Amino acid sequence: MPGCSGDIPAGWSAPASQPVRSVLVAAAALVDDDGRVLLAQRPPGKSMAGLWEFPGGKVDPGETPEAALARELQEELGIDITTACLAPFAFASHRYPEFHLLMPLFLCRRWRGTPTPREGQTLAWVRPKRMGAYPMPPADLPLVAMLRDFL
Repeated sequence: MPGCSGDIPAGWSAPASQPVRSVLVAAAALVDDDGRVLLAQRPPGKSMAGLWEFPGGKVDPGETPEAALARELQEELGIDITTACLAPFAFASHRYPEFHLLMPLFLCRRWRGTPTPREGQTLAWVRPKRMGAYPMPPADLPLVAMLRDFL
């Protein structure tokens, strides 16, 4: 791995960092029968409005990421999933100025219902090779590259 030589140089220390709260968010790459992935555009009035993201949301205390994702997809898109249909795929770990985001991304190819925007967001079914054309939050960008290579 570039930049990870194994030996830490003498006199080197880790950069000081301010404590920051961690936020756990679960997200899904919903993949349809045509191999397209569902992206949602954050609506006006929300942080990072206008950027495209994978559907999902915050994990409540005591909740598993899978249960949170089932709840969020019902609330945001009106679809039902079973946690057995979620396949862990990758995760993002990104520090924003106000918090550190940890976001597991699950693949999901089966759900009940038709995804419908319920929170003012715009939805788009996008071919993996075209996802780079959609501006996304910094935490999502490495996930896009992984999905493109996988799908």
